[in-house]
Amino acid sequence: MEDSNLPTLVRLSIGGKKFCTTIDTLTRREPDSMLAAVFSSRHTVYQDSEKGYVFVDRDGKHFRHILNWLRDGVVPTLTDSEYSELIREAEYYQLLDLSLVDFSFACLKNVFFSRANLQCAKFRDVDAVGSNFHNATLRECEFTGANLRGALLAGANLQSANLQDASLIDCSFCVADLRSAHLQSADLTDANLEGANLEGANLKGAKLSNANLKGANLQRAYLRHVNLRDTVPEAIKVC
Repeated sequence: MEDSNLPTLVRLSIGGKKFCTTIDTLTRREPDSMLAAVFSSRHTVYQDSEKGYVFVDRDGKHFRHILNWLRDGVVPTLTDSEYSELIREAEYYQLLDLSLVDFSFACLKNVFFSRANLQCAKFRDVDAVGSNFHNATLRECEFTGANLRGALLAGANLQSANLQDASLIDCSFCVADLRSAHLQSADLTDANLEGANLEGANLKGAKLSNANLKGANLQRAYLRHVNLRDTVPEAIKVC
């Protein structure tokens, strides 16, 4: 489909559910998304020659939320299962820029955020048990009081993130970047911090019972009221 043939208005059939939007909406906010690629002639599209609808073979249940995100950056209040469904659709459409979104107090159990850009997003007091943040950008995020028990944060960028008073029990932070992170009074019991970079992090009063700190970098970390005796401390780098 050539650019010259694309109308300003676009009619979409998402699994049979009809939507009407504009090319600008589909391409402006997330220029690297699948939708932007489709409507800038980088992908083949399937269009009903009679009614003019572009067909996408996906469930249309949450596509209105996708469109509202593209229009004004709003994420709706949903149940935990609906959040999981919505994030799965966002991943399909390659909409991975969720920076500055406010998820505070939401139920986000087992939600897939892997590789997403969540810089400066707010997760205050969320229930994100078992969620997947693998290799996500979480720089300067707000996780105060959040329940992240069992969450996967391996390889995540958590520079200057605020995890104060968060439940981080049994979390995986393998090779995560936690430089200058705020972890005061956080519960890191049984957490895996192998190879994590905690340089300059504030761990005052954090619980580290049975935490794996093998190869972790604790240079210039603030460790007042922290008991390291019950950790797995091989090769900890402390200055």
